[in-house]
Amino acid sequence: MKIIAIESLRWAAWPRLAVVRVHSDSGLVGLGETVDKLPGAVAALHGTIAPLALGQDALDIEGVWRFVMDNIMYHGYAGAELRALSAFEMALWDLMGRHYDAPLYHLLGGRTRDRVPTYNTCIGFGAIDDYARWQEDAGGLAHSLLEGGIRAMKIWPFDPFSERSFGQYISLADIERGLQPVRQIRDAVGDAMEIGIECHFRWNRASIERIARALEPYNILFIEDPMHAVYADEIRAFSQRTSIPVVGSELLMTRWQVRDWLEKGVSQILMTDTSWTGGIAETRKIAAMAEAYNVPLVLHNIAGPVTHATAVHLGAHIPNLFMVESVRAFYRGYFHDMGDLDVQVEDSALTLPTGPGLGVNLRPELLARGDLTREISEGEGLARGRRAMGDHWAVEEIR
Repeated sequence: MKIIAIESLRWAAWPRLAVVRVHSDSGLVGLGETVDKLPGAVAALHGTIAPLALGQDALDIEGVWRFVMDNIMYHGYAGAELRALSAFEMALWDLMGRHYDAPLYHLLGGRTRDRVPTYNTCIGFGAIDDYARWQEDAGGLAHSLLEGGIRAMKIWPFDPFSERSFGQYISLADIERGLQPVRQIRDAVGDAMEIGIECHFRWNRASIERIARALEPYNILFIEDPMHAVYADEIRAFSQRTSIPVVGSELLMTRWQVRDWLEKGVSQILMTDTSWTGGIAETRKIAAMAEAYNVPLVLHNIAGPVTHATAVHLGAHIPNLFMVESVRAFYRGYFHDMGDLDVQVEDSALTLPTGPGLGVNLRPELLARGDLTREISEGEGLARGRRAMGDHWAVEEIR
């Protein structure tokens, strides 16, 4: 089954998302997806990956991935090319599932759980503005989430106070302001709701330790990305000085960056994003590495229905899952406009997608929308076989 075309789709209505379609000579089409910084990722997909992947066997996922990765690594790999490769590889797995009429979790070796634990990241979109609600009435939002079967939520109440000092200092008054939604949640629902605190890499260690000391009485589920992942030693020192588990980091790309993080014992919980870190197989390898260190894994998931379905399949498969992130404002909103994925939450867990591959199909009318930007690469490609490695200065060298 040969790859004959690679297509990218973007819509102005959802500017953070790019959907990738991989077409095969069997007529089957696989779906992939990536999120954020799309101009670079789409350019890398068509300019770097497509010439190497076109004409290859779509079922040789590991071989094709390795061939493309060898070329990407020649100039460094943790950027646009890797986001594009993640979406492309995701589509190959979907294509394989459609070819064999099997869901992704079966292709990976089956399930370790029937339902996947989740927390709600309180982003707003459209009619569901959970972002505004946690800032205005976090207790009321907690009640709403509990009524919907969700018992864990993530908010980022200290972020605004990092801007004045560039994260170098936070005052006691600002800490009190940041604690307000946390107190509202505890006052409204007690310990019925788990609370995760996102920090978006904004603080130095002195400041985040001050924040953590104030949070400790509230039985916080985790603190995520308190500092940028480049400061691994500082994050490790912080994680040893607080009783709150530390999560990090979605910024670690591939098993090679994760390896050093795990060897140092930087955080109690690892996080990765399948649409950024290299794809489905790479996420599985990262999970296995983390399991060897007895470290659980969070799957970062703030994209569209294709990435969401991928995260749930992986969450069902890997044994050391902590939780899969999810955003109800997305799956109750634009997911329905994009495709047929039906997301259900029961007892704070996500039910598994049904159908072959990822279990997601785009709505046909998406391809006729006026806000669609569509690019396609097709033909034989430049690489015949997978013998060539590294960067090449002439087309003849990769024939």
